[in-house]
Amino acid sequence: MRATDSPLQIDYLADRPELLPELARLQHAEWGRFNSGRTLDERIANLQRCSLGRTVPTTVIATQGGILLGSAMLVDHDMSTRPDISPWLAGVLVKPEFRRRGIATRLIERIEREATSLGIPTLHLYTDTASAFYAKRGWIWVEDCAYRNVRVTIMRRTLAG
Repeated sequence: MRATDSPLQIDYLADRPELLPELARLQHAEWGRFNSGRTLDERIANLQRCSLGRTVPTTVIATQGGILLGSAMLVDHDMSTRPDISPWLAGVLVKPEFRRRGIATRLIERIEREATSLGIPTLHLYTDTASAFYAKRGWIWVEDCAYRNVRVTIMRRTLAG
């Protein structure tokens, strides 16, 4: 059976802890430039802290046929330079071979539902490459700034409910 023969599932990482090391490696490869001093072990520890489920922080993962496809996170703070902004959609990542299949959108929608169920009225995010992607999904530009020597866009979304 191939992964594509199974339905896409979105679960809490807390319910699939065996996938945590693989997700940490993917995140480290994708965003290491933002935290050049952070080790893989530190990233694993951070993911463990952000894998509580049904609260802030939490991490959700997309799988198909037991294969990890991607993730998204709901965290209190994602930019050390902006402690005044909370909470954040963070860690949206889909493995390259599974992109352009709507997986990221489903992960984002899941985090938005999680936030709504927790009574959170507004979410924020920052991105260095995907502001158009988020804008198509209802996210609004807040500001452009430099974060850890990378030019990023901060965006927000007001949630229904």
